[in-house]
Amino acid sequence: MPDDGARGGGTEGWEGAGGRLAGLGVSQGRAAGPMIRLGEPPKLPAPGPVTDPGAEAATVGKALEAVAAELNRRALAAGGEAAEILEALAMIAEDPILLEEAERHTAGGHAAPHALDAAFTKHREALAALGGYLAERAADLDDLKHRAVASALGLPMPGLPSPGHPYVLVATDLSPADTAGLGPDVLALVTERGGPTSHTAILARGRGLPAVVACAGVMALDDGTMIGVDGGTGEVAIGLSERETSEVVQGETARRARLQASRGPGRTADGHAVKLLLNIGSAADAEEADAEGVGLFRTEFLFLDRRQPPSFEEQVSAYAEVFARAKHVVVRTLDAGTDKPLPFLGLPEEQNPALGVRGLRVDRLLPGVLDTQLDAIAAAARQAGAEPWVMAPMVTTAGEAGDFARRARARGIARVGVMVEVPAAALGAGRLLREVDFLSIGTNDLAQYTFAADRQHSVLADLLDPRQPALLELIARCGEAGRRAGKPVGVCGEAAGDPLLAPLLVGLGVTSLSMAGVCVPAVREALAEVTLDECRERARAALE
Repeated sequence: MPDDGARGGGTEGWEGAGGRLAGLGVSQGRAAGPMIRLGEPPKLPAPGPVTDPGAEAATVGKALEAVAAELNRRALAAGGEAAEILEALAMIAEDPILLEEAERHTAGGHAAPHALDAAFTKHREALAALGGYLAERAADLDDLKHRAVASALGLPMPGLPSPGHPYVLVATDLSPADTAGLGPDVLALVTERGGPTSHTAILARGRGLPAVVACAGVMALDDGTMIGVDGGTGEVAIGLSERETSEVVQGETARRARLQASRGPGRTADGHAVKLLLNIGSAADAEEADAEGVGLFRTEFLFLDRRQPPSFEEQVSAYAEVFARAKHVVVRTLDAGTDKPLPFLGLPEEQNPALGVRGLRVDRLLPGVLDTQLDAIAAAARQAGAEPWVMAPMVTTAGEAGDFARRARARGIARVGVMVEVPAAALGAGRLLREVDFLSIGTNDLAQYTFAADRQHSVLADLLDPRQPALLELIARCGEAGRRAGKPVGVCGEAAGDPLLAPLLVGLGVTSLSMAGVCVPAVREALAEVTLDECRERARAALE
């Protein structure tokens, strides 16, 4: 069996495999190679007497500084969305409240490793109790804790294996820091936990790595076991033969050559146009693929983890840079609130943030935030000579849509739309389109709210599969409303970048798909292989 393994893209089965495990495929492609499990976190030593609390407090401070410095170093090397995630984690490690909590424990007689463990545990429990996006951040704290404890013990920070040859990385779950730091020797990812919108899934798609999450039993396999990973079907095959590994290599070579040659606008085999757009967080992401523009500009990355809001001038500069790099840009206004905490907003704590004041709902308490952002977008558009489209997140009613549209148009913004992220918006798509010019469906949140299933809950990952008929029915309703109104309906959730799902979405009436840049070629090729009638037939079959 060759040591190097391979990423693959064929559709053949794993006939000779010794067994199979089933998970949720979250990043297209196939791979075969020896598996290696992620290393275990450091173990706390038994508690002992502390003779110098001041020295322990100093060790705590140095450990947190070391974690922040390491994450910032990785962010510098990673770039793009991975860098933004790592920088946000570094800011958590630098949080003075966390340091004060740990120092309180050292003053009470705890050694530095135990003080760090207690401080992180308290913060984790508080975030987990809030649910939604904050519960996802609680899982990130585990990784930060392990790194800080290891540093305090004088041990290397836990990280990725370095066996000296390509391998399939297997873990209970992967932290954003680990996923963002993956090297070229990692062929694919398989985790026991996670869901389709976890950091593992998002960053794997951004790297073009095959990935399977929610794969029960994979951690019980021995390191070195030859496995095959199908990131489309979610299948993990155990004990592949040399012939099967060779077939994966050949399939991958052919697939990559075909995708590298892919260029031009999105079209079905009979010429039906489907815009292929990018999801970005900054201007640096706007030129990473042969796409037809930007379908989702996440402006909240300019606001996250700041004690003071970005100034009007800072916002204008950031928006104008994006407008200058892309012909077509859809800007999403601030998607934040108690589920994506922004300290400067000063919003009250909520028992259930996912169902509280987030997205456009922040305007109910702080209308000046949206007004300033709309003013900045309009000024940036004039400066760049651009005509951006602007949309609001978490819109529920036609009244909300109409108010947002009036305020945007009053500033000279001609094309105004809304996100469809809750069932009420999908059910009232026709009414929304009487107020706005387009809809953009966020399948991640729409699935979460439709099935009452947290996006990060691995046990419920199957409910978040975008192929669920109930979710498809809501998308179809939006597509039909768009057809009747003669207005575009896009998808900008993770489902848009799935080449197996793209034709089905087009058959439901979707007119544009917005995704990570690495996904564009595969989606373009998938659409080029089917006619519009075939897309519609797939949609009918899925709905039935």
